Amino acid sequence: MDKIYNNRWFLLLFISITWGSSFILIKKSLLVFSPYEIGAIRVVGSGLILAAIGIPALLRMRRSTLLWVIIAGFFGNFVPMFLFPIAQTQVSSSLAGILDSLVPIFILAFGFLFFGIKSKLKQVIGAIIGFIGAASLIFFSEGNSENSQFGYAMLIVLGGASYAVNSLIVKEKLPELDAIKLTAAVYSFWAIPAGVILYFTGMIQNFEMQPNYIEPIIYMSFLTIFGTAIAMLLYFKLIQNTSAVFASISSYLLPVVAIIWGILDGEEFNFWYILGGVLILIGIYLIREKKTAPTSIPA
Repeated sequence: MDKIYNNRWFLLLFISITWGSSFILIKKSLLVFSPYEIGAIRVVGSGLILAAIGIPALLRMRRSTLLWVIIAGFFGNFVPMFLFPIAQTQVSSSLAGILDSLVPIFILAFGFLFFGIKSKLKQVIGAIIGFIGAASLIFFSEGNSENSQFGYAMLIVLGGASYAVNSLIVKEKLPELDAIKLTAAVYSFWAIPAGVILYFTGMIQNFEMQPNYIEPIIYMSFLTIFGTAIAMLLYFKLIQNTSAVFASISSYLLPVVAIIWGILDGEEFNFWYILGGVLILIGIYLIREKKTAPTSIPA
């Protein structure tokens, strides 16, 4: 089991499938929940699940470590949880997954600008090809139609940039912190402001169970447990064992999962999805890194 937990390709595949499925789960949850309720429930639910580990971890952290944990959580575990459901009120689940594939571009750019991380020319070319693949999908899909909502689509791009900042902080500032403790700590901290937001949505005070709530609640449960808490834990583990760039390859794979779910749900599919997908896979091949020894993570 420990061998699987430390296998970077297993982690990458699990994360890609889980996060790629998150967009359709958000879409189904929006049938009865507001975007702010979905974001708050994901953070609060994950915080409650992990509180037994997260609270003690927070209390034992040095001030400098705690500050970076809070900042990382803000960019990767708080803000995107609201940006994506807000955007998906106007953007399809498959297009949302495609736009999220821009994360590696932001990692390469922010890594160079803020952390002085130099990328190989091959990786830069791979990122550009992957971006062209995503851009072609956007241009020839609903994103270029008269009914498209550019502002909402940009919220997803902003969410991708936010994930990139989170990934770089985890790799550069928190490499020795146990992935489980890190995940538990960020959700335990940000569950408090998320709980305040949930309260002001009125859901806690006015919630009444209705038959049409059953399926969306099931979707929300999967989204919170697997798509939020567990997936983020494994993502942090993957970053620490490899690099932010390698972990971000999941952002090239998850659009494939998102598109499959979208097709099954009756969303648009055409030749440009195939072309864009091929370009994205070429980008993955070029941006990949040679295997390195896993980073030692303290128990």
